[in-house]
Amino acid sequence: METLKVGIIGCGGIANGKHMPSLAKLKNIELVAFCDIIPERAEKAAKEYGTADAQVFEDYRDMLKLPLDAVHVLTPNSSHSEITVAALESGKHVMCEKPMAINSKEARAMVDAAKRTGKKLTIGYQNRFRNDSQHLKKVIEAGDLGNIYYARAQAIRRRAVPTWGVFLDEEKQGGGPLIDIGTHALDLTLWLMNNYEPEMVVGSKYRELADTKDAANAWGPWNPEEFTVEDSAFGFIRMKNGATIVLESSWALNTLLVKEATTMLCGTKGGADFFGEGENTLRLNGERFSRLYETVPNLKAGGVAFFTGEEADTAADAECRAWYAHITDDAPLTTLPSQALAVTQILEAIYKSHETGQPVFF
Repeated sequence: METLKVGIIGCGGIANGKHMPSLAKLKNIELVAFCDIIPERAEKAAKEYGTADAQVFEDYRDMLKLPLDAVHVLTPNSSHSEITVAALESGKHVMCEKPMAINSKEARAMVDAAKRTGKKLTIGYQNRFRNDSQHLKKVIEAGDLGNIYYARAQAIRRRAVPTWGVFLDEEKQGGGPLIDIGTHALDLTLWLMNNYEPEMVVGSKYRELADTKDAANAWGPWNPEEFTVEDSAFGFIRMKNGATIVLESSWALNTLLVKEATTMLCGTKGGADFFGEGENTLRLNGERFSRLYETVPNLKAGGVAFFTGEEADTAADAECRAWYAHITDDAPLTTLPSQALAVTQILEAIYKSHETGQPVFF
């Protein structure tokens, strides 16, 4: 098995919570370089996940001079495009964390750079790799839902505003919950529908709760003066084939209907959603023999007594494994750059529609 030398650019929360733990499980990966503008974070990551001779950098340009096979770009959204393009042009394959970029111009520059250099590029949308998502994708491809013409993409938190890093900084992030978690719900929906051709978008964003002082919040009160992004945003998307998608996102919203990175799909033959209770939230519904039905698929492997047949594997693990199988064995790429570009274009249109008060046509 070919051993790949990999570098990490950005050693913050998403690197420690998702990427590096998954990379550590792959036997053919050596983490040999770590870069962060805060040297202590890169040094800590190198000690925990790096090879004995792993190098630490403050400037990604210096790191890209190394003969690396691939890099993971895990920095604030505003630098995704700049770093990704530089990495591709230096001969590295790139896994960039979502969202692809803060606007479609920068996202398209990433797509163009991948085509120009012949290097491989993907974006970190791990919710495609969940067991329930993978099962529903097979159900849809089998034709059980028919033509999907309505969808509701939801990423709703009641009070879970991220108070660390640069999440509240519009300049560095490009937006709030819409671009942070709404992007996951939209990506999952478009992927399941296999529809990436928007025709028109209408959007609204709100900053109604952000000025609340000493607010109840999952990660402690936020600072209203630092809260420069929206606290909720919503979009109405009409696709070129006539399908409709409603996108809902919030970090703070007075509602009890909270679900994140989820979707509801309605087709001509059946429907599906992830709104069920318990471990298996995937529900399928339809009509058969003149009767309505609904079912909850058993997504566990099953097995003999005392052994379920399941392995400890997360969606992030599956995403990471599939990415490197694509690099080494040319296995199919699950998240195409062009698909991530479409997500960015729609998110950008929602923001633009709010600013202009007009629909945005593609």
